[in-house]
Amino acid sequence: MKHLFIILFVLAISFFAKAQSIKIEIGNIDTINSKILNEKRAIWIYNPKKEAQSSSSKLRYPVIYLLDGDWHFVSVIGMLQHLSYTNGNTICPEMIVVGVPSNDRYRDLTPSRDSAYSVNSGGNEKFLSFIEKELIPYIDSAYPVEPYRMLIGHSLGGLTVMNALEDHSNLFNSYVAIDPSMWWDNQISLKETINSLSNHKFDNKSLFLAIANTMEEGMDTIVVRKDNSRNTLPIRSILELSDHLNSNIDTRLNFKVKYYKNENHGSIPHIATYDALHFIFNFYNLSLTKADYSDTTLTLPYKIENHYKNVSEKMGYNISPSENTIYVLAINSLYLKNYSLAEYFFKLNISNHPESFIAYDSFGDYYITLGNFKLANEMYRKALSIYDNIETREKLENIQKE
Repeated sequence: MKHLFIILFVLAISFFAKAQSIKIEIGNIDTINSKILNEKRAIWIYNPKKEAQSSSSKLRYPVIYLLDGDWHFVSVIGMLQHLSYTNGNTICPEMIVVGVPSNDRYRDLTPSRDSAYSVNSGGNEKFLSFIEKELIPYIDSAYPVEPYRMLIGHSLGGLTVMNALEDHSNLFNSYVAIDPSMWWDNQISLKETINSLSNHKFDNKSLFLAIANTMEEGMDTIVVRKDNSRNTLPIRSILELSDHLNSNIDTRLNFKVKYYKNENHGSIPHIATYDALHFIFNFYNLSLTKADYSDTTLTLPYKIENHYKNVSEKMGYNISPSENTIYVLAINSLYLKNYSLAEYFFKLNISNHPESFIAYDSFGDYYITLGNFKLANEMYRKALSIYDNIETREKLENIQKE
């Protein structure tokens, strides 16, 4: 596999009047030789572990498989970084992003041949077989993944998402279809999807369906349903799918349909992905009140424990609170002079992240506050054994002078 770094920005900055060049990188391009497709495929990878402050080798992440990855890679990663940042409003988990560009979109992303668009069209099942039998196994072996996968696609990519939900519902936990091309080939996929939704159960699966406003001026979603012109076929096809979803509540599918009146086919992907992450991970955020932060009992630890137990059940694997979440709680408890609760949180971080420099360094700060220089010395030395940080070394030297 050949790795090439994607260099998105180059900034010139000055350090003590000496100019230096710094590269800001958000991912790498990997390649996989596909026997199924008989070609080499590029895959764009964002791995949050490379961005993490912690050096823990145990950090693992759920995965987003992003169709037309070369188009949407940067915007999705920026959004994901913002929504997964632990600032008291963590909407979704940090996730690995696997961008899957298409060498031939009509070939890869359509389920049947329509020579009016491309003589190569109709290779979607083969493409999904590549994802299932080659791409996913490779990602699982080469990157630090957890067993939760999401598939996101727009337009023909959205059509592929619906085809995957219909025929490969075991592959992904959640599906995001953004203005999918359900009109393709006289609605062949629409008919098959409606039939599948009527005859199958989708336990523990989520679908977010986004609909753009592609209607002529003066039309609305009621009027357009009565139209039979070719120009309105794209939105009518998606609305038909939406109507069927809303009328078949026995599928056990956790779904949401959202119509975007002010977004067209090209502008919808960003805002739809944002809303999809909110919907699919509506259980993820740990909501704490001012009362929680000021509570001097152990009610807060119990609340946190129960929350992450529920999150773990939803995600299908064990999830511990992030290092930063617990660090903030520990520092807040220390500020309130609730030393027993602060100690609990500092110890919890070390338990959950035993290879983290920050966990030990912050616990050393706790002992400094208590005036216990002996234990602070031990914590700082442990932190430095993981990462040789100048500030930590200075703190260690200062307490040795005491």
